[in-house]
Amino acid sequence: MTDNYPSFDDRWFYALVAVGIFLNATGLFPPIMELDGALYACIAKQMAQSGDFVNLYAVGADWLDKPHLPFWVIAVSYKIFGINTFGYKFPALLFFLGSVIYTYKFARLTYPKLTAQVAALVLLTAFHGVLSNSDVRAEPYLMPLIIGPVYHFYRVFMGDRHDRSAISLRYGAPKSWLHLLIGSFLTGCALMTKGVFVLIPIGGGLVLHWLLTGHWRELLKIRWYVAVALSFAFTLPEIYCLYQQFDLHPEKVIFGQTGVSGVKFFFWDSQFGRFFNTGPIKGEGDKFFFVHTLLWAFLPWSLPLYIGIGKQVIALIKRKTNGAPIEYVSLGSGLLTFALFSFSGFQLPHYMNIVFPFFAILTAQFLVNLKPNTLRRWTIGQTGIGVAIAAIALALLLLVQPDNVISALVWVVVITIATFSIFRQNTLLSLSGRMVGAMLVLAGTLNLFLYPTFLRYQAGMATANYVNANPTLAKRPTILYEPGTGVGGGSFWTYEFYAKAPTTYARTDSVLQMQLKKSSQQVFTTALYADSLELRGFQVKRLALFPYYHVSQLTYDFLNPATRAQTLLPYVLAEVGSMSERAKE
Repeated sequence: MTDNYPSFDDRWFYALVAVGIFLNATGLFPPIMELDGALYACIAKQMAQSGDFVNLYAVGADWLDKPHLPFWVIAVSYKIFGINTFGYKFPALLFFLGSVIYTYKFARLTYPKLTAQVAALVLLTAFHGVLSNSDVRAEPYLMPLIIGPVYHFYRVFMGDRHDRSAISLRYGAPKSWLHLLIGSFLTGCALMTKGVFVLIPIGGGLVLHWLLTGHWRELLKIRWYVAVALSFAFTLPEIYCLYQQFDLHPEKVIFGQTGVSGVKFFFWDSQFGRFFNTGPIKGEGDKFFFVHTLLWAFLPWSLPLYIGIGKQVIALIKRKTNGAPIEYVSLGSGLLTFALFSFSGFQLPHYMNIVFPFFAILTAQFLVNLKPNTLRRWTIGQTGIGVAIAAIALALLLLVQPDNVISALVWVVVITIATFSIFRQNTLLSLSGRMVGAMLVLAGTLNLFLYPTFLRYQAGMATANYVNANPTLAKRPTILYEPGTGVGGGSFWTYEFYAKAPTTYARTDSVLQMQLKKSSQQVFTTALYADSLELRGFQVKRLALFPYYHVSQLTYDFLNPATRAQTLLPYVLAEVGSMSERAKE
């Protein structure tokens, strides 16, 4: 399209992108965080070690919750980089960066280059996106698998207005069909990452755009039904795996019952069951949860996002475009997904990450279209938010007092001063540069200084490191004693992941007694469980004690070193022998 706005100089843009990549890459350094990240890391570890890419296992049992694709990717990464923190997190970072590229490319289809540049920088610095590259779950994988298909399908909608590519000419296929194929493949990958609801953010915005721009006949074109068919065809590996693990074995006990269909769970219970709160995994929905969650999750861009969305909705109602480019895909995909999650019975903050690319475009469009005087005021206002972020980082460092606190304080002060020295004027470039600097301060503070301190209190990881460093203990397998059903929780998963020797689970006393039948074994469990084992006649010799805290739920008492001890729970590594004959009686 023709640019009506002067874009950022490429040198400035690529420099800011490089800083944005670096601040997200700082998330590679902290250890894997409990709970979900550690669980997913263990599932992929089992897959990589066993070579079984069909069945998913957690806590020594069949696991039916998330689809396979992220675990396949992580397991392959383990094969390349080893079973370690980097091997788990690195592929997620690459996927996230893929979403940044697709966001830029999609914005360029309709908007000036400046809008695409700002959108890329917004996505690189939105807080929960940065956080998700440290506490890695499925969302970094899903982001490019949402915006990617939208880009390719929008290219199909636009038609072959550009020269045919060398690849498409080589195979004699029109470029639009090549985009249709790639878009369908990425949609299939999205389905194998999160389930069928991904069709809403992928297709909802496109459909809304066609309806609002008078292109409703697109809904009658056979190519879109071909795309749907291809998308589900590319999902067949997931269907095959679920069928093999669950549908062929109705005798397996899943969610406390037999006869559970993995295929049905994939198509219904995992998505609609959560939405209607009728499935085996339930939650408590709050209709305004994401309204206030986005205020912090999309920092430092939440205010321009909200106002930008509001202005677009008002313009849509009034049917006023003021000569601006018309693109309702971002608005449609963002708001439809927002509404879907808001009315869902199961809500978590990171769910909204998957539509951050669309939110980034909406934010960029709003900022780029500001008049000079208004832009100046917004730059000053956003700078205030950036200063507040730096102040919060400084306050946290002074409160927590991590190791290398002096280096951490220097990090905050030097980057803050450098940012304001480089970006002095109240322009859009300065606004973008200041926000990149603010998030560099925050990301570095969290990932390089604070999280290393917090994650020491993942007792499972600390115990595994202790065992690995002790030659007499490192060679022995460990029993993870966690009574109950389901996947459990606590700090067992980080022990399972970081331990170099094999681990097995004992969920009942009878299973533990059987495992101890020949000789005593090395056991990792909570101090409370260890005490209960001793009371019931097991022979328990405590080898080491480690403090535990659920680090993804920070409180002031934990952050404050003076009160931290009262928030901690003890885990123990013990030598446990079988129950005495008298106790059995």
